[in-house]
Amino acid sequence: MIKNRFFWIAAFLCIAIDQITKYWVLQNFQLNESLPLWSGVFHITYVRNTGAAFSLFSEDGSWLRWLSLFVSLALMAMAWFGPPLPLWDQLGYGFILGGAIGNGIDRFVFGYVVDFFDFRLIRFPVFNVADVCINIGIACLFIAIFRKSHSEGSERQKGRGE
Repeated sequence: MIKNRFFWIAAFLCIAIDQITKYWVLQNFQLNESLPLWSGVFHITYVRNTGAAFSLFSEDGSWLRWLSLFVSLALMAMAWFGPPLPLWDQLGYGFILGGAIGNGIDRFVFGYVVDFFDFRLIRFPVFNVADVCINIGIACLFIAIFRKSHSEGSERQKGRGE
């Protein structure tokens, strides 16, 4: 049996879906070409992001490839060599790993990240599946923290006889 198997499953699924969708965009769109799925609200628009979230550090984001590699290796080491993790921790770290590797592949191969989800209704920066996975991972870790603090609070109340 594989230790922290949901971590590895989440990471693999994120990487696969992210890379498949980016491949589809690269095969079917020219740079800055946009396909309105719901005009004025949601488009598929191919853009290149040389920076991080919200195009931060886009002037010199070459160091981001090394950061994504370091984060990826650290998360894999934690899951492989560390203790078995609770389910929500596995999912959270697995989604984050999948997103880091998905965008890291782009940074190493192309020197930029392929983004294409374009929500225009709220003027949100264009993003991709890897970005969604990272945010899902963060949400899972918040759930894990909430569940731990909730169960610890229940244990303290039981200990006081309440």
